[in-house]
Amino acid sequence: MDQQDLKLSKELISSYKKRLEKEILDRSVKLRMPQNKFEEIIQNNNELINLKKALEQLETESEPHSKV
Repeated sequence: MDQQDLKLSKELISSYKKRLEKEILDRSVKLRMPQNKFEEIIQNNNELINLKKALEQLETESEPHSKV
């Protein structure tokens, strides 16, 4: 993967992660859930956890290239 592909992948994953977090927040507010409950949902959501791991992996992959 070249640098442009890595950058685009990071942007897309990051954007999707933010939209998913916002959706959880919006639904939690609509359901009048306590703040600590929806924060817990965001922290323990499997899809968000996988997205964070993917972003970390992309960061790791891009590091050696940026030192060249």
